[in-house]
Amino acid sequence: MPLPAFAAIDVGSYEVGMKIFEMSKKNGIKELNDIRYRLELGNSVYASGKIDPVMVDDLCKILLDFKRMMKDFGVEDYRACATSAFRELRSPLIVIEQIFQRTGIRIDVLSNAEQHFLGYKSIAAIETGFKKMIQKGTAIMDVGGGSLQVSLFDKDALVSTQNLKMGSLRIRERLKDLEKTTIHYDHLVEEFIRNDLLSYARLYLKDREVKNLILMGDFLTDTIFHEDLSDNIVTKAEFLKRYEQVADKSTEELAEQMSIDPEYASLVVPTMVIIKNFIDIFQAESLWVPGVSLMDGIGYDYAERKNYIKSVHNFENDILVAARNIAKRYSTGKNHIQGTTALALAIFDNTKKIHGMGSRERLLLQLAVQLHDCGKYINMGSVSECSYHIIKETEIIGLSTQERTIIANAVLYNNEELKPQVEFENDAGMKSENYLLIAKLAAILRLANAMDRSHYQKIEGIKAAIKDRELSLVLDSEMDMSLELGLLKDKVAFFEDVFGIRLTLRRKKK
Repeated sequence: MPLPAFAAIDVGSYEVGMKIFEMSKKNGIKELNDIRYRLELGNSVYASGKIDPVMVDDLCKILLDFKRMMKDFGVEDYRACATSAFRELRSPLIVIEQIFQRTGIRIDVLSNAEQHFLGYKSIAAIETGFKKMIQKGTAIMDVGGGSLQVSLFDKDALVSTQNLKMGSLRIRERLKDLEKTTIHYDHLVEEFIRNDLLSYARLYLKDREVKNLILMGDFLTDTIFHEDLSDNIVTKAEFLKRYEQVADKSTEELAEQMSIDPEYASLVVPTMVIIKNFIDIFQAESLWVPGVSLMDGIGYDYAERKNYIKSVHNFENDILVAARNIAKRYSTGKNHIQGTTALALAIFDNTKKIHGMGSRERLLLQLAVQLHDCGKYINMGSVSECSYHIIKETEIIGLSTQERTIIANAVLYNNEELKPQVEFENDAGMKSENYLLIAKLAAILRLANAMDRSHYQKIEGIKAAIKDRELSLVLDSEMDMSLELGLLKDKVAFFEDVFGIRLTLRRKKK
């Protein structure tokens, strides 16, 4: 009996690819097929916000071809993901629906944070090399067609991640007319990106040491480093030597030298310039080019969710660390956040029979607690509203735009009155089915936050008892809780309205 097969499809800015994987608990993931088609969707999108109808036709033909291959390989499930080219469309839903009606393949448009989290998972799949490298200061760079993502690690922890709009295809399109006017195209690219690089270094790098650089994507291994490399490691000296060999060559010369399409070759110099400048900024000593792609990350993520594999790396912790670093940037109270997190999770874990939420919702609650006070940095008089806007506009690796919006709303309604569902449904970008989830998260956040109103972390533990639609929370505390218990009435009323249960709070008898 054949093993289950899964297809990962990447609708990228300059190519469309599919990998088919065989899945088993015994052997994990095994790649069966890898196919790519050149299709520069980003060309028109970055200029006009639209995809040329001819491009849509070509994309549908490719996807139908993929569909036939999936049938041949006995694929049971698939995931098709689009990235920056679709994110920057004026009307992505219209194009997605057209493609679905013509091919039967539904495309997920990944948020930037989701895209690079999956890319990061594809590297983590090579567990030995990844775990070893991130023990020192390490940066992961993903140079895409439309953007560049830089993630910093230190001692196995994700420190920061930032997206810059300096992808190779975007740079090529912006400078294509000027390229003809200079013999030093690489200098032109360097000048074009210089200000963004300096701003990044000033805001995010500071005194951090980055010894290793991991280069994401397989564009590099398909073109610049297409020959076999020892352990896929490139020293700084080796990279600079290769840079000198390609920087002053024309697109036609590079295409002939690398035996690739001229359109593909035109991305080589912008990519190399970006990497060289980050090597200089980081003072990196070596580069790891594992040759993995977003499709590997999609496959890895699927295998992990379906329990074919179990990662030794804690990806959920990376999301929490990223949120903690955002909170730190806005000078939130560390002790209050820790205390409120413990209370919120205790309430969540003790009331599972009432709220019916799962592990992902538990993570969203933790993130809401982490970030609920960051708005104080902007305005002490409208903390929740300012926190809402900070969360909405700050990418958190591993979260979809929808999940970030859920967290932002839960934080907003920590202090604001929850508006009626009919008004909520009119909010752009927010699905009505998330109304109840936001209400549940806000109810728990309100209760936990109020229990530490003094910021003294008075409560040491919580025990819950449920009987006949009544929830009793027993609070273990050695300190005077008159302030907290006196200010909890409206929080309790909201909690009761959301969960349809009577709530009583009392201190543990000594």
